[in-house]
Amino acid sequence: MVDQYFSNNPAVKSDPKSWAYDLRGHTFTFMTDNGVFSKHEVDFGSKVLIEQFRIPGIEGPLLDLGCGYGPIAIALGFAYPEHTVIGVDVNRRALMLAEQNAEHNHIDNVSFKESDMLEGLAGQSFAAIITNPPIRAGKAVVHQMFEQAETALLSGGELWVVIQKKQGAPSAQKKLSDLFDTVELIKKTKGYFIIRARK
Repeated sequence: MVDQYFSNNPAVKSDPKSWAYDLRGHTFTFMTDNGVFSKHEVDFGSKVLIEQFRIPGIEGPLLDLGCGYGPIAIALGFAYPEHTVIGVDVNRRALMLAEQNAEHNHIDNVSFKESDMLEGLAGQSFAAIITNPPIRAGKAVVHQMFEQAETALLSGGELWVVIQKKQGAPSAQKKLSDLFDTVELIKKTKGYFIIRARK
């Protein structure tokens, strides 16, 4: 599985590409490559998640958990310039691209860090955590991400998740209901569920 997008160092040969994409009414340019998730365009689930996300009513930074080459973090950094946005991922190639993409799009309130889930963020707390989780890594990994997110959220903080029905949305909702006080289905479209869980 060395070539999976959730690998630390994808072994697949690099072949970078650049393309433009509209998110929340703004056109961004993204550099992508082999060995990263959704290299040809921002995947539909992430796009819907970006469009639906709203800042919770508390102060604190935002975290893009499993940021890939950065479209969620960068789009939210642009939409909410007064907030600090952090993106984390295990994929070093994706993180390098994310940093380049933030710089190229002139988004200076976003930073990226290598981290296996939230292990590299010990002691940090967030107003919101946003994730398009790596379904191919398995349900146990995804549910562990939910558990770690709950611990890292401030009181009143929110976890926003996109997940397809056929890839485990019902079980994800159940897991989130076990962890959080309030779990809401914000939007359902083309088999994708946008779920918001509030601590």
